[in-house]
Amino acid sequence: MADLRSLEIFFWVARLRSFRGAADRLNTTQPAVSQRIAALEAELGVRLLERGGRTTPAGTGRGVVTTAQGRRLLDYAERMLRLRTEMLEAVAGPGAVGGVLRLGVAETIVHTWLARFIERAHALYPAVTLDIEVDVTHALRGALASHAIDLAFLMGPLVEAEMANLPLCRYPLAFAASPKLGLPAEPLDRDAVLALPIITYPRSTAPTIALSAALRSADGPAPRVFGNASLATIVRMTLDGIGLSVIPPAVVARELAEGTLRLVETTLAPPELAFTASWPSGPDDALARRLAELAVQVATEAGHR
Repeated sequence: MADLRSLEIFFWVARLRSFRGAADRLNTTQPAVSQRIAALEAELGVRLLERGGRTTPAGTGRGVVTTAQGRRLLDYAERMLRLRTEMLEAVAGPGAVGGVLRLGVAETIVHTWLARFIERAHALYPAVTLDIEVDVTHALRGALASHAIDLAFLMGPLVEAEMANLPLCRYPLAFAASPKLGLPAEPLDRDAVLALPIITYPRSTAPTIALSAALRSADGPAPRVFGNASLATIVRMTLDGIGLSVIPPAVVARELAEGTLRLVETTLAPPELAFTASWPSGPDDALARRLAELAVQVATEAGHR
């Protein structure tokens, strides 16, 4: 009878369409994965997988396609693996959960409540190691899709069918400037804002696209947007008086309290940042789901919901 380990390996080969990708996911070798699949096919007496001729989207080798029998088995394999996860959740406490969870985080969250989340996660799951990658949302989306990370806190939600999302936190944006930056009388209208460089998130992000659209006019100058993926660089450029920044006040709370930055009143309403906790749904997503729920609690307690 097919054992759960063989079904787990088959599930990930089919899901990732890659023997090498499944080996990386399950911390084993590609030959071991191939041997398990061959043994499973021999035991069942059917062909489950066909090797394709093109590389997978994640670049993890030649694509693999499930046969008709493979698709039938995939449904059973997912149900059996999910039942195993439910059993472990019901019987074992959080302290018994171990392993590594690869977490992707947008930098805005790093500057606000991530440290509290890490502390709470370690207290609840002491045997779990968080492998944290800080990046922009676009890169985190790709990493989730390729299963390079298990969970991400990013600007979402993700609309792909196999992705799960929980609304996580929201940040209002505001214009900020150094007191040494000479500004006209406030509130600044659109023309006054357009006369200054605007330092904010990368051009490809949703809030910067929305802001650029609000500033752009048919006969006026194009906004000078200095997009940057590093919040630390945005803050530094603003402190140096290079221009106005559009940034969550929560990120520069210390600078506002010290008076090295101040909020600038304008006639414009900057868009809001909305983040989700997102992860690939699957039979072994229990830890990602539990940590996503914990992140919602921490963000709520921090006042960012």
